Amino acid sequence: MIRTALIHHPVCQLHDMGDGHPESPQRLEAILGRLDDTGLIHQLDVREARLDGPETVRRVHSDIYIEQLERISPQHGLILADPDTLMGPYTWEAAYRAVGAGTGAVDAIMAGEYQRAFCAIRPPGHHAEPDVTMGFCFFNNIAVAAAHAIAEHGLKRVAVIDFDVHQCNGTIEAFESRPEILVCSSFQHPFYPNSHWASEHPHIVLSPQITFATADDLKADWETRWKPALLDHQPEMIFISAGFDAHTLDPMGQLNWQTDDYDWITRRIVEVAEEVCDGRIVSMLEGGYHLKALADSAEAHIRALMGHQKVD
Repeated sequence: MIRTALIHHPVCQLHDMGDGHPESPQRLEAILGRLDDTGLIHQLDVREARLDGPETVRRVHSDIYIEQLERISPQHGLILADPDTLMGPYTWEAAYRAVGAGTGAVDAIMAGEYQRAFCAIRPPGHHAEPDVTMGFCFFNNIAVAAAHAIAEHGLKRVAVIDFDVHQCNGTIEAFESRPEILVCSSFQHPFYPNSHWASEHPHIVLSPQITFATADDLKADWETRWKPALLDHQPEMIFISAGFDAHTLDPMGQLNWQTDDYDWITRRIVEVAEEVCDGRIVSMLEGGYHLKALADSAEAHIRALMGHQKVD
């Protein structure tokens, strides 16, 4: 079994955007509850996400953006940061803990403390652009972690793999001009955020999926485009934006992925990671809003990261 960390912090469950908001604390409760029920929690190296600060976030986000978010952060109640994204009293710390989960995972993996990590955090991050709050996201957690790996550990090439029903517009916006960072993204199209769905940059590999598609199209793209791109790029660490809202039960999209598909794609990523970067992977939670489907899919993903045999 591969030594794998689970990185989390209680404040990530205190971030609450109000009754009825789909990006709710119950999402983490579903994942953590499943890991406890199955006993997987005892096979993971459970760690608390550290509290990062602006100096880390500046690798992706501008000073003025960070300052504006801090200025509007409320001590009581809720305030709209954008029409879909609200800040409460715990949001500011939760956003920095989410960032710290990723950068802390990078540091620990590079120190040889474990080989892989799953960051069970919220708010999510892949929609946040350098100067824009979007889609439930404040800081782009995965982008900050990837930039941290290069800046602090001298890595020359990394890869970000994003599977989510929504396009990772923020990650692409951050890295379009950085060819040392390969980005592979699968998403429903046309669909939110209706941007960054096409690119002429060879290090941005996009797999738009038509409405009601199964994962078969992505599996074909994996063999013909994603895997060759990864092998050609030779990343020294692989980052996963793990969104589980392409699941057929999820209310936020119209794709028909099954739980087994998350097992499949994770195992393919692991195989490449073993070949090119000593198996080093940092995975961070993005979407997933049907609680049982989220728990099922996250469990499958984590088991695959750990090197467990597939559970039928």
